[in-house]
Amino acid sequence: MSSLNERLAAIAVELNKGVTAPSDTVRTILSWLGAERRGTWVVKQINSALEANGLVTSPSFESTWLDGTVTFGLKPSVAAGETQLDPTFRLGRLEAANKPVISVAPNDSLAKAVTLMLTYDFSQLPVMVGARDVKGTVSWKTIGARLAMDKSCQECQEFMETAQIVSENVSLLEAVDVIAKHDYVLVQRVDKTIAGLVTASDFSSQFRLMSEPFLLVGEIENGIRHLLHGRFSAGDLQGARADGDTTRVIERPSDLTFGEYVRLLQEESNWNKLEVKMDRREFVRQLDRVRGIRNDVMHFDPDGLDPDDKAFLVEFAQFLKRVREICR
Repeated sequence: MSSLNERLAAIAVELNKGVTAPSDTVRTILSWLGAERRGTWVVKQINSALEANGLVTSPSFESTWLDGTVTFGLKPSVAAGETQLDPTFRLGRLEAANKPVISVAPNDSLAKAVTLMLTYDFSQLPVMVGARDVKGTVSWKTIGARLAMDKSCQECQEFMETAQIVSENVSLLEAVDVIAKHDYVLVQRVDKTIAGLVTASDFSSQFRLMSEPFLLVGEIENGIRHLLHGRFSAGDLQGARADGDTTRVIERPSDLTFGEYVRLLQEESNWNKLEVKMDRREFVRQLDRVRGIRNDVMHFDPDGLDPDDKAFLVEFAQFLKRVREICR
């Protein structure tokens, strides 16, 4: 944390002197905290440090691509009104939305377009005359349609259709409709340059990246409930209820929160009711790690889960499966 605060403090000093605002990638800022991804705790720490030093980033380090660049600036005065954090996941945060686009020019030959599409396994190519000037797109669909009509076409501009261009600030959910209909979108930056091309395949991979941890956590929760089923009375389960929560009725394991699973099994007398020959402390330690990872998973972070955390969830889910098989 000290490295993060020191760097932000130095940036604030320079900005207050009138020095040009510095820029860094989101990944670099995370490294100042010794982190690789924007988990709940990491985002909270960085926001606190920015606040303490009177800084903001533009765009927000929370909403842009992991390797995207943000610029530091002095936070507007409170009198001007506090800016609310935007929780929307923007299209520009995806990796594919930030990759250089391979394109053809309007007067390039169809043979060139076909060669590029086969080389890179593309279904479409933008037809461009500059970073900001998109004339259309060539796709297998447009090529096939014109050839089927026996059109004597030679240049890419003769095989074009209207390009689907959306802002990098469009939400992922809004982009889904366009991609579902056209199989792709070209992503446009605020300065009107084309930042990348996102396909249905890219979207599928991204949602798998974000949803897989949910499925793993769900499998683990079901495994824990199966392990606890029929072993505890309602009174035992009520005893694991979080402090201060006196009104919630708990009758079965599924009524417990994940933190309450940990609390329940921390007690040796409760652990003994499972009748399993395993080390209680080690099991609870691992269960508590799942609880911590679960908190980050619930924030549906497009950066995906840390590879070590994902591997741990896979291993713990398999471990619970083995325990169920043994205890049947």
